Amino acid sequence: MAVLNGEIAEIFSKTADLLEIKGENPFKVRAYRNAARIIQNMGRSLDSLVKEGFDLTRLPGIGSDLASYIEEIVRTGKFSKLESLKKELPEGLEELLAIEGLGPKRVRELYEAFHITSLKDLANIAQSGEIYKLKGFGPKLVEKILKGITLAKKSGRRFRFDIAKPYAEDIKNYLQNFSGVLKVEVAGSYRRRKESVGDLDILVVAKNWDEVSDYFVKYPKVKEVVSKGETRSTVILNNDLQVDLRSVAMESYGSALHYFTGSKAHNIKIRKMAIDRGWKINEYGIFDGDKKIAGESESGMYETMGLCFIEPELREDRGEIEACLEGKLPKLIERGDIKGDLHIHSNYTDGKASIKEMALAALDMGYEYIAITDHSKHLTVAKGLDEERILKQFEEIERLNKELDIVILKGIECDILEDGSLDLPDSILERLDIVLGAVHFKFNLSKSEQTKRVIKAMKNPYFNVLAHPTGRVIGHRNAYEIDMDEIIKAAKGEGVVLEINAQPERLDLNDVLAKTAKENGNLFAISTDSHDVESLNFMEYGINQARRGWVEKEDVINTLSLRELKSVLKR
Repeated sequence: MAVLNGEIAEIFSKTADLLEIKGENPFKVRAYRNAARIIQNMGRSLDSLVKEGFDLTRLPGIGSDLASYIEEIVRTGKFSKLESLKKELPEGLEELLAIEGLGPKRVRELYEAFHITSLKDLANIAQSGEIYKLKGFGPKLVEKILKGITLAKKSGRRFRFDIAKPYAEDIKNYLQNFSGVLKVEVAGSYRRRKESVGDLDILVVAKNWDEVSDYFVKYPKVKEVVSKGETRSTVILNNDLQVDLRSVAMESYGSALHYFTGSKAHNIKIRKMAIDRGWKINEYGIFDGDKKIAGESESGMYETMGLCFIEPELREDRGEIEACLEGKLPKLIERGDIKGDLHIHSNYTDGKASIKEMALAALDMGYEYIAITDHSKHLTVAKGLDEERILKQFEEIERLNKELDIVILKGIECDILEDGSLDLPDSILERLDIVLGAVHFKFNLSKSEQTKRVIKAMKNPYFNVLAHPTGRVIGHRNAYEIDMDEIIKAAKGEGVVLEINAQPERLDLNDVLAKTAKENGNLFAISTDSHDVESLNFMEYGINQARRGWVEKEDVINTLSLRELKSVLKR
């Protein structure tokens, strides 16, 4: 069974964390972190390359040591260095790293000072005030830690969509390879493309359920078999993701797919419609008395109910059924509608690839244009560009535009300063094709102050796109306090486009805000915020989010031709 790239990346990331907690050489720690990032974003299967005898050192960022480590993991499924570290340090330290404000260094300090090894220990020390004895642990950080503990507890055992996806697709392929399987589909929140999933619900139509169930529980990534029943089997994978496999009859496949895709609220609304007609609807079909009148196909289920087919991403009881009945259901944006990516970083700042490398990769994806939007000077941690370096970048972009068969737009991700001004003078901004404005610091302003800050920035005539509008990082940082209703209205009034940031840990705007903005008539840019070539593939996650927000092709500026796009960007 193949070892997924995500599994290898997770192993290296954990190794880096534990090495840093242990106090190892920072260069060694950084090497593992870079390895995890490179591998997580890599489109090619390392498992396949190793088994083909491919020389991994030919891949960008992969040296001889890293290549040997990857080969060890592919060969054995484990990494000996990580296994040794786990024996040296308490297991509970890893969960502390999920708390915002607690990196490995601070986790080490807490462990050495108070022997903290769990979220419960951390909460007790923080609430008792003992934590203030440590240098650098002031009231603001402690408040952040306590909020982080609450966030971690609320999140439960959920997995970001991008982390669950390779497991979902791998186990689906595993089941499809079994000769007795006729149909297999991953349902639930995964099929609705929610930004995180609690578990995977897989439906299977098989000639012999017992044989398929036996095959399923032998899936090589299974850590624990929870149950093995007559119609359902449940396992826990080695990353703690729960997978339920359910046996479905062919004649009920459509109704089961509808039922287990959900959401619960959507299903309840349709069930009430059936009851009003004197029918019964469940996972086995639609019944008029004892007569089954639909169930084999999902589209047939909706047709029998007098409805058009409703895409899984819309099934949240947010008006999709009413829209369908009124003929107003949106034609959702698709991946093929995208003509370019408008938020890309290069190695001028904190990107890992050159402008040319990013442009060629985008060209391979079929794009007509991209925008290079490196950070502005205030973001020193990212080597933000000052006026002199921006002009130097202009020269390179102009040269590349004569050389390549893709247009590179001159852009910037410009910091919105605390007072609402922008980080660069208008004399520079007016020379850019596109200006993204973003909040990267002072997240703790009051709701009123943060809202005024962003609205003032959007009034600048050269401001085009509000990047990652709420600043959230899924599972790690809540959105900053800001009145998004006012921001959405102001953006529309000023002609500012709202970004749907496709980075899987951001997905910002979220689906609810995207739908609100769509209803207000706002325009969007779905962009990857790429810092390396492989991250350009994150567009998929932004499309998922946009679809959940009812967004259509005509709502998105990077579905436009270059000429049309330039016209929209002129305020």
